[in-house]
Amino acid sequence: QVQLVESGGGLVQPGGSLRLSCAASGRIFRINAMGWYRQAPGKERELVADNTFSGSTNYADSVKGRFTISRDNAKNTVYLQMNSLKPEDTAVYYCHAALCLRFGVCRNDYWGQGTQVTVSS
Repeated sequence: QVQLVESGGGLVQPGGSLRLSCAASGRIFRINAMGWYRQAPGKERELVADNTFSGSTNYADSVKGRFTISRDNAKNTVYLQMNSLKPEDTAVYYCHAALCLRFGVCRNDYWGQGTQVTVSS
């Protein structure tokens, strides 16, 4: 059983910072990619940033220059440093992973439970 456990959400003022963490646990053979999505009320879930096993990263245009994704492969953990937060960043943030339980047995639909980020004065 694979679990993704997130932490670090909360309430912050505009211009502030938060750091999200997501740790993957269970019998994991290899993590191919980990990342963050978010879903605001009334909107579809969207990619915020992801990081592949090879180290390449992708960011949504709306967060480039403000958010930074990083990984600690030894801990199976991904982080999202969010700076210069704006009210429009308010959403539930979900950790996502694409991983293999053993050689040749892989899935790309592992999700965390979500953590609320609220940016408001």
